[in-house]
Amino acid sequence: MSTDPAPSSSSSSSSASPLPAASSLLSHRVPDLAAVELLLAVAKLGSLGRAAREVGISQPAASARIRSMERQLGVTLVERSPRGSRLTEAGALVTDWARRIVEAAEAFDAGVRALRGRRDSRLRVAASMTIAEYLLPGWLVALQSQRPGTAVSLLAGNSAAVARQVLDGTADLGFVEGVAAPEGLDGVVIGHDRLVVVAAPGHVWARRRHPLDASELADTSLILREEGSGTRQVLDAALVAHGGLSTPLLEFSSTTAVKAAAVSGAGPSVLSELAVREEIAAGRLVRVPVEGVRLRRDLRAVWPVGPGPVGPARDLLGLTRRG
Repeated sequence: MSTDPAPSSSSSSSSASPLPAASSLLSHRVPDLAAVELLLAVAKLGSLGRAAREVGISQPAASARIRSMERQLGVTLVERSPRGSRLTEAGALVTDWARRIVEAAEAFDAGVRALRGRRDSRLRVAASMTIAEYLLPGWLVALQSQRPGTAVSLLAGNSAAVARQVLDGTADLGFVEGVAAPEGLDGVVIGHDRLVVVAAPGHVWARRRHPLDASELADTSLILREEGSGTRQVLDAALVAHGGLSTPLLEFSSTTAVKAAAVSGAGPSVLSELAVREEIAAGRLVRVPVEGVRLRRDLRAVWPVGPGPVGPARDLLGLTRRG
């Protein structure tokens, strides 16, 4: 018994023609939005010249755009005469379809703007303790005047924690203190701060007639912020040439706790000048002069490597750098 031979795979594949991709059809047959808007303007105004002015191009450019669209679609859309321009029957039909394209584009744009508006209406800030307590409130008040609808959330922690939050996307913008910008982040110096040595009025250092030597500061157990804080980083770097910091007498993750311990007379401390200004003015702490060590530090705004801050984050950054 004979059987019909099966068609070979080679003849099958050679005879089949691939279907054009939908995106390819669209790119070849659908005019761009600028051309569609021009056609709608011609329909509304009855003049190619007036339509050109409405969309902001020259009349020769408008004529060229219409001719290009006619070649693309394969039909004549506009009849030109000394009395003006009018749509052909095909042009009128294409114009009806074109209105749907423009309406869809407007809906698309409105949706994207709504999404961007939701993003731009909130700002997540991470800040080191000193900046969060003593500088950020004033900046945020100014931001609310500039962007009254912005909802701001604040994550406060030490500089190392702030860097992690910015890197993992938990925060849109961070503020840190320290000797350098954290690894993996871009940043800009927005100001400067100085660390000062303080002690309670009854402490022996408060009655010194001569400045404290850097080596004596390094040899003394102090009440300090925890490792990872900007204060601790700067102090570690400043005293490394003098043997490094001694084991802390007490260690806290809160500037307020460090101040309270120092005020109580538990021991001397090193803190931001911003943080102890009120206590020094009130006489609850005494500033102890020190020589041979640099305790000035930079305050930085930081963000992920790449494009800079946008929206309210950019506005807040601008506010920090004024004055």
